Amino acid sequence: MAEFPDIVEGPLRARFAVLGVKPGDVEERFVRGSGAGGQKINKTSSTVSLQHRPTGVEVRCQKERSQTLNRLVAWTELAEKLEWRKAEAANRAQAARELVRRQKRGKTRGQKLRMIEGKRHRAKIKSARGRRLDD
Repeated sequence: MAEFPDIVEGPLRARFAVLGVKPGDVEERFVRGSGAGGQKINKTSSTVSLQHRPTGVEVRCQKERSQTLNRLVAWTELAEKLEWRKAEAANRAQAARELVRRQKRGKTRGQKLRMIEGKRHRAKIKSARGRRLDD
């Protein structure tokens, strides 16, 4: 069974446990960076790329010059992204439940009175459209 790298420890490991992320679900790659930096950036593979296969969430980190620091930042960002996705899904489910609840609830007394008053008003307008007797 695959293990989390040594860099993922303590609270970060607990966050992944809460999210249900298994070490084998994450693919970790070290690639050469891009952008400014000259010969150093072209020679070293300090950029860390992580992909959580089940969700397709991908994180790429090139913030620091050190591969170790980039690795820690990338794992942290992956945890944040997965937590955000989980919270977003929960929010969408809650919003859907709230929508159904609002649609199903009955009308208040005030709403009913306004509705009836509106119907009466509309009926008055429509009754004035009838044929005139003086024609």
